[in-house]
Amino acid sequence: MQTSSPAGGRRPRIGIPVRLSSSADPDPRVAEANGLFDYIVDLVRDGGGEPVLLTPELLSPGLFKGGPHDGGPGAVAPEALDGVVLPGGGDLDPRLYGEEPGGACYDVNVEQDRLDIAVAQQAIGAGLPLLGICRGHQLLNVLYGGTLIQDMAPGTVPHRDSPTDGGGLWAWHDVTISPGSKVARLYGAVADPGSGSSGASSVKIASGHHQAVAHVAPGLVVTAVADDGTVEALEDPDRWVASVQWHPEAVELPEAQRLAPFRAFVEVCRE
Repeated sequence: MQTSSPAGGRRPRIGIPVRLSSSADPDPRVAEANGLFDYIVDLVRDGGGEPVLLTPELLSPGLFKGGPHDGGPGAVAPEALDGVVLPGGGDLDPRLYGEEPGGACYDVNVEQDRLDIAVAQQAIGAGLPLLGICRGHQLLNVLYGGTLIQDMAPGTVPHRDSPTDGGGLWAWHDVTISPGSKVARLYGAVADPGSGSSGASSVKIASGHHQAVAHVAPGLVVTAVADDGTVEALEDPDRWVASVQWHPEAVELPEAQRLAPFRAFVEVCRE
């Protein structure tokens, strides 16, 4: 289903860097990530936005700042973007945060890192709203100067599916979202109100990651956590930059919950 923009309105142009790893990779996680990318593109469109797929060849300062586009081969359009979504995918190169890669890292793709970092840097520099999802959440933490856990040890909250659980992509658990945060705004229509005076809300999420934020970057604040303390959302308090560790695009979620954060983000980009 495609949602039309409001009467007299326009569809904000949301840039999404493409995935560069091939679905033919023998690791099935690569094809799964590429499929989730397609879901994100569809949800941005269904939420009222116009997805703009960003490849290394299409990046130019004019795309982000509204200046003259270089007009090169494959140029998407002269208009500036209105926002950016950083999707999931393989692991970041740990050298980006000062570590050597461990054996658990998968689909480390230097060209993908370069593309996603370039998109994020230009979007932040241009003051565009930016939403990171899973890998995008981890990338923002690293870009701001934080570090990652390269491979999470099993704990009290499942963050990825185990083969002994019957297969499937996801582990399922709740996250607690800080009231008044950007992520709370994304989920305001579907979150369960919390109890007590904190005003925090809870959302059941689809989780599928083996890495997580270790040291939170300076300049970012934590706005959602799992019951085991895992950092599930981050944001920059000085600009509209936010990220979630989970997968809001998972098809197993209720349709209203899938669409709500993308629709809300498109509205942020429209403002």
